Amino acid sequence: MKRIIIPAFLLVVSTVLFAGPSREKGVTETVVKIGVVGEYNDYWNPVIEELAKEGVRIELVRFSEYVQPNRALEDGEIDLNSFQHYAYLNNEIKTKGYKLSPIGETVLAPLGLYSRKIKSVAEIKNGDKIAIPNDTVNGGRALRVLEKAGLITIPESAGPTPNLSDITANPRNIQFIEVEAAQTPRLLDDVTASVINGGHAVDAGLNPERDSLALERQAEGSQNPYINLVAARTADKDNPLYLKIVEVLHTEPVRQVILKTYKGALIPAF
Repeated sequence: MKRIIIPAFLLVVSTVLFAGPSREKGVTETVVKIGVVGEYNDYWNPVIEELAKEGVRIELVRFSEYVQPNRALEDGEIDLNSFQHYAYLNNEIKTKGYKLSPIGETVLAPLGLYSRKIKSVAEIKNGDKIAIPNDTVNGGRALRVLEKAGLITIPESAGPTPNLSDITANPRNIQFIEVEAAQTPRLLDDVTASVINGGHAVDAGLNPERDSLALERQAEGSQNPYINLVAARTADKDNPLYLKIVEVLHTEPVRQVILKTYKGALIPAF
């Protein structure tokens, strides 16, 4: 995932298990529990407010680790989850056999190329050093950002997460410095440029839209395996209430919260 880097919260476990939205005793409203991870969930607030007008109470159930929400969804402890991108969900389905399906897209947490030494990609010189994350997913995404910036060439056959050995052309003889993703902002004084995840960039005082030399983008009509999504159990993927939640999510008030709150660390994918 939306590779994507978010602080953990204390795990909140529901005490009521159910296979779909419930009506609590003595309460006429319908409750839908949505599993999330971390603190970047403010864009759900307009959805919560709008659905409340229709007698639907959305509860965000916060998990502390990425491995938990899909299991909770599979087991019926929650109704939906919203924390992962396509690549992560597809791997979970493949390796764990979960019967889960995406029902709507949310945000893209873009990687960007940043520098304290140059103002544009054109200023990168022969032999300059660029830091990239050292994990497979973010490292591969970083290389694709550099490819789109015209710095290297990688064949499409290498897929969305290529590695350094997949580079077929490096005309500026860039030296790649691989470090843990959280360390990439700290190398800005030591390298020409660094590819940094959106969350880490904001934490370092950078604005992705304003300060990046190149930024991961979502072209209209294209597919990006790192777009975050809302997932449901496959048996519930056509549930009218769940689809209504996604419909409300894909509205202008939600888009504006994303644009104003996250300073480019998250980009609307709808």
